[in-house]
Amino acid sequence: MNEYDIIVIGGGHAGIEASMAAAKMGKKTLLITILAEQIGAASCNPAIGGLAKGHLVKEVDALGGVMGLSTDICGIQFRVLNESKGPAVRGSRAQIDMDKYRVYMRNLLLNTPNLEITQEIASQILTQNGAVCGVKTHLGNEYFAKAVIITTGTFLNGLIHVGFNKFSAGRVGELASTELSNSLRELGLNLGRLKTGTCPRIDAKSIDFSTLERQDGDAKPKAFSFRTRDFNPTQLPCYIAYTDENTHEIIRSNFDKAPLFTGQIEGVGPRYCPSIEDKINRFADKDRHHLFIEPQTAEASEYYINGFSTSLPYDVQVAMIRSIKGFENARIVRHGYAIEYDYVEPTQLYHTLETKAVAGLYLAGQINGTTGYEEAAAQGLMAGINAVLKIDAKKPFILRRDEGYIGVLIDDLVTKGTKEPYRMFTSRAEYRLLLREDNATLRLSHYGHEFGLLSSDEYALVDAVRERVKQGLEWLNLTEITPSKANLEFLSSINEDIISEKSTWQKIVARKSFGADKLRKLDEFFAGLDEVSLEQILIEAKYQHYIKEQLGQIERMRGMLEVKIPGDFSFKGISGLSNEVIEKLELFRPPTLFAASQISGITPAAIDIIHIYLKQRGAI
Repeated sequence: MNEYDIIVIGGGHAGIEASMAAAKMGKKTLLITILAEQIGAASCNPAIGGLAKGHLVKEVDALGGVMGLSTDICGIQFRVLNESKGPAVRGSRAQIDMDKYRVYMRNLLLNTPNLEITQEIASQILTQNGAVCGVKTHLGNEYFAKAVIITTGTFLNGLIHVGFNKFSAGRVGELASTELSNSLRELGLNLGRLKTGTCPRIDAKSIDFSTLERQDGDAKPKAFSFRTRDFNPTQLPCYIAYTDENTHEIIRSNFDKAPLFTGQIEGVGPRYCPSIEDKINRFADKDRHHLFIEPQTAEASEYYINGFSTSLPYDVQVAMIRSIKGFENARIVRHGYAIEYDYVEPTQLYHTLETKAVAGLYLAGQINGTTGYEEAAAQGLMAGINAVLKIDAKKPFILRRDEGYIGVLIDDLVTKGTKEPYRMFTSRAEYRLLLREDNATLRLSHYGHEFGLLSSDEYALVDAVRERVKQGLEWLNLTEITPSKANLEFLSSINEDIISEKSTWQKIVARKSFGADKLRKLDEFFAGLDEVSLEQILIEAKYQHYIKEQLGQIERMRGMLEVKIPGDFSFKGISGLSNEVIEKLELFRPPTLFAASQISGITPAAIDIIHIYLKQRGAI
């Protein structure tokens, strides 16, 4: 009765993807969660995606995960950020009805075959002969499994701060998981302490929206999931407000009550999403800060003040809010707070997200030092897939840095580690021109189909697009245009500069001025194409030269990527390596030269020395 293939601890965004993947891949799966009704809860902002984060959602969707589909169903505003910039740095973002999302996710899991849910608190990881064998809960129940995936979010020894008040919780009103931290330490894992926070939520009736800047969604919204059909969501507006010097003075005069400055908070907070008191302290020269006023549900009865995270006392939060134009009579429904929680230093993991200390034990999400729903979902999906593959004695699934943002995320964590909440950015990806949001499905869906997370019908949709793109690019590269009278007249008719010598159509299409409407006029083939295929052809044609350059770089790196370092290899005897480099290599135990090159502080010269040493010893 209590025997499973895989146990997942935690019902947040990582836990959802991990348990869904395991169950869909045919494994009997148990999800242990503190409150079943809070599965998929948006603890912080009611939004999915954003710059680089949108890439992760698209990749999760391409692999057969559920975050993108659920966002399309529960979204209440859709926007593409950086749309005026190049395709590599655009990011899809959606406001979600956080209540609908939570209910949808809970019901999705409850109706998934092979998946069971129990409302308990995991207190101990059970092991046998150095491998995981199960979980014990606070009720004394023991559940046994071949693999365990921990996705505890902020619940691992969570401690909430509001002014001088602090109390144990994983979220306001929900119990923390306190005993599990001790169990992980007993297993030999090193834990650290991080901090994040959230903002006050405001009663919509108390906001004067007439004084705020309105921000609507895109006129033609784009779905997150390639599986979504008939996408026509009802969209609600967001708004923009600003702090002013009065707001800043209220905050500054209460620094002595801020847990962040009094020493009450020990954990390190997110550098790229600081609290409002941290902003005022660090950016004293700024006379105002943007605030994004976002609806939490379709009813828009309560608004999230994005950019106003705080742990100041409740009365100070009221004064701060009411100093903002449009919020003079604002009523706080839920106060802001900071939360500290335990995390496991991610360098103790393999690229599969399995711990090095305990076989069969996987970690995903904020427990690995990340911040954000999207980073969590990506890790949860990868942990779920790899747990199944290990049980089936199959090759692990590891995405390279040139294959996906997920590969960059996990490689950064396990090779470099983190001492602050890690957030994904486009700048972290070396090959971002190849790893665009728009081609995530084409890049990764074959894996989702291989693992059984995408049906044959779903994968056929991708294959059809891939074939159309291939045909379109072949036409552009092989079809030539000469400066004949007819051709020059055609170019003029579509407002394109004429040519003086023979060229391929690819070079014409690569012009900045050339768009989809013009492409449709070139040939009947393009005239009948769907928008997705047409967009791919345009992007690939425009960036063909740069894409080839990046592919060449990857090919050169692949030789290094494939040079394996023996598991029992000792770096201590290598002449020319500094003690610091040796210490890092011995700690991280990189499996390849490429993995070694990604460790912070390991220089190209050190990689060359190791390469030569491996050759001299006949290891390669």
